[in-house]
Amino acid sequence: MTAPATIDSQDLSDRLGSASPPRILDVRTPGEFETVHIAGAYNVPLDLLREHRDEIIGHLDEDVVLVCRSGQRASQAEETLRAAGLDNVHILDGGITAWEAKGFAVRRGAQRWDLERQVRLVAGSIVLTSVLGSLAAPKLKWVAAAIGGGLTFASLTNTCAMGMALSKLPYNRGVTCDAQTVVAQLISSSADQKAK
Repeated sequence: MTAPATIDSQDLSDRLGSASPPRILDVRTPGEFETVHIAGAYNVPLDLLREHRDEIIGHLDEDVVLVCRSGQRASQAEETLRAAGLDNVHILDGGITAWEAKGFAVRRGAQRWDLERQVRLVAGSIVLTSVLGSLAAPKLKWVAAAIGGGLTFASLTNTCAMGMALSKLPYNRGVTCDAQTVVAQLISSSADQKAK
């Protein structure tokens, strides 16, 4: 397998101003996307992309740049798309975090916590509660051990079961987070590009 093709923020900005700009797919949750995103990006959450990849890639004929918070979910999305035969895929190096740090424009909405911060809050709260609770019920320490093991496994496999579970909560979902809406947006923008 070849290494993922990355693109830095400046190169992406330059390409967005070209005659044939790439399609930006933001694979974060709708809540994270609503908080901040690159103008013109399409929100295609990672779990939705995995479930409907064949339907989605049928509408991706230009270069595609995958964006997430820092690059982890974009890397997983890149693997999914390449496994389905899409070769024109790039990952925004450093994700939306790097894009903002370089001073490039973003669209902002209602402020929400990003998924990685939510995972740290939930995991930390469970560990703290179970350690403190183990003073009264010693077996609770194994809950903390299980969370520690889960986080270690998540790091080694570059996956996060807790993150995937949290992404399904209403807080992280949006009303337009379904395959038909995403495909309709992709079709509409393809028609607009061809009309230009």
